[in-house]
Amino acid sequence: MALTFYYGSGSPYAWRVWLALEHKAIGYELKTISFSAGDLKKPEFLKINPRQKVPAITDGDLALYESAAIVEYLDEQYASRKQLIPGNTKQRAVIRRLVREADEYCAHALERLVDQVLFTPQDKWNAGEIASARTALERELGIFEGYLSGDYLAGELSAADITLYPMIALCLRMEKKKPDLDVRSAIGPKLGAWMKRIEALPYFDKTYPPHWKAKP
Repeated sequence: MALTFYYGSGSPYAWRVWLALEHKAIGYELKTISFSAGDLKKPEFLKINPRQKVPAITDGDLALYESAAIVEYLDEQYASRKQLIPGNTKQRAVIRRLVREADEYCAHALERLVDQVLFTPQDKWNAGEIASARTALERELGIFEGYLSGDYLAGELSAADITLYPMIALCLRMEKKKPDLDVRSAIGPKLGAWMKRIEALPYFDKTYPPHWKAKP
């Protein structure tokens, strides 16, 4: 039975899994979930993820959610393909640490911005909360800028890179709704060059959020 990937356009967590599937050249059936149509609450999806979130996958008799867990599963279950957590024990530990840092610190700042800019009516935006979240994001991007000493965060392309990139991309996307958010100025030169390397990956365009292509 083919792997099925449940995806929501624009979700940085779902994007991470899509990049992983493409990087490892794993065959899959893509099922796009409509948030507005209530797909997350439908009984058939609740059986896969009772937390009503994307991403999720089914692979044979396994149903799995939480993007970091999915990426690790894909890397281990399809170990003969290109690795996303490569190297020796110490190298893999560093990659897992970077993933955890992105999920804990960058994502926290991101989700504060998303809550305000994307999910709150503009006339009810909390300027103080937005400024505080933007400051927290800038601090985290500065830390990751300092981590970069080569082409990617941990040597070769890894789970750390496909975790962080979609988060930054979504922050940049929010500038279209709130230009003075000015996330771009918080991205240092090394992170900027790193982003271009991610965007040059042969499968990047395939995974770019479809509704971002349709709307400016």
